[in-house]
Amino acid sequence: VPSWSAMVLFNLSSDNPGPFILVGIPGLEHAHVWIGIPFCIIYIVAIVGNCILLYIILVERSLHEPMFFFLSMLAMTDLTLSTAGVPKTLSIFWLGAREITFPGCLTQMFFLHYSFVLDSAILMAMAFDRFVAICSPLRYNTILTPKTIIKIVVGISFRSFCIILPVVFLLIRLPFCRTHVIPHTYCEHIGVARLACADISINIWYGFCVPIMTVISDVILIAVSYTLILCAVFRLPSQEARQKALGTCGSHVCVILMFYTPAFFSILAHRFGHNVSHTFHIMFANLYIVIPPALNPIVYGVKTKQIGEKVIILFSIKGTL
Repeated sequence: VPSWSAMVLFNLSSDNPGPFILVGIPGLEHAHVWIGIPFCIIYIVAIVGNCILLYIILVERSLHEPMFFFLSMLAMTDLTLSTAGVPKTLSIFWLGAREITFPGCLTQMFFLHYSFVLDSAILMAMAFDRFVAICSPLRYNTILTPKTIIKIVVGISFRSFCIILPVVFLLIRLPFCRTHVIPHTYCEHIGVARLACADISINIWYGFCVPIMTVISDVILIAVSYTLILCAVFRLPSQEARQKALGTCGSHVCVILMFYTPAFFSILAHRFGHNVSHTFHIMFANLYIVIPPALNPIVYGVKTKQIGEKVIILFSIKGTL
């Protein structure tokens, strides 16, 4: 009987382990209060910038085009990415609220990873949009119909969901009978899996290979799209036409570089940068979930003439009220 009850208790504890403790940034605990200030400012910039972008695209009929529809989807995904991580991080830095329940940890991890994979898919869809606009301008409205756009949006959202959902079940199956302390500011798959007292080789293989292969396939398709775009642009007769065509891609290229460059740097640093301190990894991971969401609306506001003009009009109207 005692052995049976012990087994039941073990199964219950492994099915729903107690709360986890998020350390924050290891080695910089003394500076948490100060580190939180720039994080909070950048997060506010991300929230305000993306909300303004969504508002302008919603109310301005001239922006009801496929490119701006994908841009609004990118803004919503960026809001999800930063909001899934930053508020909890600030509560750790300022309130010392380090505890997070296991279901809360799984929820945070799902939305962080899902937003990342979906961001990548949206950038791929936007590259396809630019490819059609420049390489087949006369067929643009017949190819990218509202029905086609809905299919693309449902397709990339469902693909991202199917890629990340198994990660949740890969974690649920693990027993956590050792430490519950996570040396991070938020829950991420491998960081949580490493706390388990069981074989996590499936988690490591799935967690590394599937999302990385997905993102790499997106990057390859984006590269193919832009190679074809450049070929089409250089065939245009006048310098002015070339500049105009490339101008429509400028903001998208900036956002692509801001998204993928730090992502691949982080992946390579984790895989090969054994001399890189854990503190640097955690700091970089935190900046990654807040800086691109803050910069994306600024880049599109500056580089995209239609959006820039509407922002100026919006604030000039508010200034005269």
